[in-house]
Amino acid sequence: MADILASYNALSPSSPRGDVSKVLNAIATIPIIDNASREALIIALLSDVGSCKPGSTSGRLHHTDAHLALSAIKSLGRQPSGSSVIASAQNLSTLLVVSKSLKDSNLEASLEGLRCIANALLLIESARASLISDSVNGGEYAILLLEKSSSPDVIFIASRILFLATASSITAGSFIVSIVERKSSGRVLSLVDIISIRLESLTNALLGGAKMAREAMVDLLKFSFNILTHYPKLVDCEEVVELGTSGDGAKVMGEYWSDRLDGLLPPLLRAFNTLPPGSPSPLAPPLNHAIHALLAIPYIKSLQAIWLPSHSYSRRGSPTSGPNSPISPGGSSLASDPPRETSRHHGAFDRAKHMLTAGRRSLSRSSSPARSPTPPNHDTLLHTYGLLEVALSHYFPGTIEPDDASVRATAKTESESTMDELLAPLLMLLLKLVAGDTNARERVREWLLPANLDRTVVLESRADTLGRLLRLLTSVYHTRLNSISGELLYALCNHDATILISQMGYGNVAGFLFNKGIVTGPPSSGATSGPIDTSGAQINPITGAIQEERAEIEMTEEERESEAEKLFVLFDRLERTGAVPPEANPVRRAIQRSFAS
Repeated sequence: MADILASYNALSPSSPRGDVSKVLNAIATIPIIDNASREALIIALLSDVGSCKPGSTSGRLHHTDAHLALSAIKSLGRQPSGSSVIASAQNLSTLLVVSKSLKDSNLEASLEGLRCIANALLLIESARASLISDSVNGGEYAILLLEKSSSPDVIFIASRILFLATASSITAGSFIVSIVERKSSGRVLSLVDIISIRLESLTNALLGGAKMAREAMVDLLKFSFNILTHYPKLVDCEEVVELGTSGDGAKVMGEYWSDRLDGLLPPLLRAFNTLPPGSPSPLAPPLNHAIHALLAIPYIKSLQAIWLPSHSYSRRGSPTSGPNSPISPGGSSLASDPPRETSRHHGAFDRAKHMLTAGRRSLSRSSSPARSPTPPNHDTLLHTYGLLEVALSHYFPGTIEPDDASVRATAKTESESTMDELLAPLLMLLLKLVAGDTNARERVREWLLPANLDRTVVLESRADTLGRLLRLLTSVYHTRLNSISGELLYALCNHDATILISQMGYGNVAGFLFNKGIVTGPPSSGATSGPIDTSGAQINPITGAIQEERAEIEMTEEERESEAEKLFVLFDRLERTGAVPPEANPVRRAIQRSFAS
């Protein structure tokens, strides 16, 4: 495609503007071009656009050609060979200078220059370090744009650049620390204040249907996630909760917290609680990114204690009282419920709690309006559970098996993500809420396992959230959902295997317990620890459903021996494959008892 390169090189300062526009449009829309011509065109365009200033007519490109020229660079930079040219520190600086010079006179051209940079950051990883280096200082300019503009278009591209620039703490560690610890002085806001203001404004804009608000919210939440994930690992800060998931002493996401990040909590929770479910997927962006950001925050109990109303709530969220209240002393509780936890951790989250209770301080220096000092009365736990119900019923309608091919087909149609990637973060958020707070555990247990639960239906066959969670325990394709579903049910039963078996039935949870390293067999027929149905009917300890009385089957002695032999072979096979530990094999136990007697 040397012709297009020759056509551009043939232009001169005196060329008619129509001819210049025609060549630039041809470059931007050319379907195929060789790498050598692509790179040469980018170099030539960057050289000319760098000298393209308002009022200047001495160069090949005039001020009015800037937008088309930058669009051509953007198009050429969509391939790695093109972006590798843009990725140099010198060329990144050129694009930044051009973008700054056009910001007031031609905003769309200015944003086009930033889009060229964003494409290079996406395709060429080394460009990220170059952009935030002292010689380019592009990260600071992106933050300035984020602070000064409330336009979703500007917020989107600034957030995209910052998200890509901070994707790795290895290359951007010092930059992340410096921008978070950026001092508030004069008309300069801290980074956390800037992000908080923009999250608030974008939430309102998105709910109002503003153009580009959704895209801007997505990338701002991605940038927020990077900050929440990396900053606590990079500095000395408070260990809020011990997760015990790192054996090498490294900090794990969700363990540590800094009070510098406190201001992010209110807008993140507001976004999560007010953003509507997406379509066709209930967890479409930006809602899923709000969930990811909340998962990066440790000790969700502290958030819940602030954002859930102090009184108890019914399934639909209306205040209730009396013996059936999920968190009342006389409500449905398990025998081994531990005393209510009290936080051992003070400092960061105490300060966050005080800030949320008293309301955000007035940010009079910002462009956002003053907010009420009272935080929104959101029931985060109820919202999380309700969202999970919606998502599970959407992807697993009726009593469909989780591993059914149609389930994977639905996920593939609606998203590029797997079912684990779509649903696991939301399930994990609910797990963090119930694992960290007794009140939350009791409420969710009342919703999922009420005292009057209909046990005439086999639990894993139910067309509700409980049935879907139990069916996920046997899923082969969705391994993360399999594991987290088990952990959620286990947490709701106070991390007690005996209670879990009695509530769910041994047959439903045996695999989960075995994989967790908890070796236990099914309860004996005379055990009294199982759940008692309100009707007084016997509960089957294997299925968790009401035991149906069946007429005794008449069998000859030979038929009985044949059936016993089949059972022996079956359990022996299960034991050999590791599905059933030797001590839990009922046939082996029966033989040992016969020898012992």
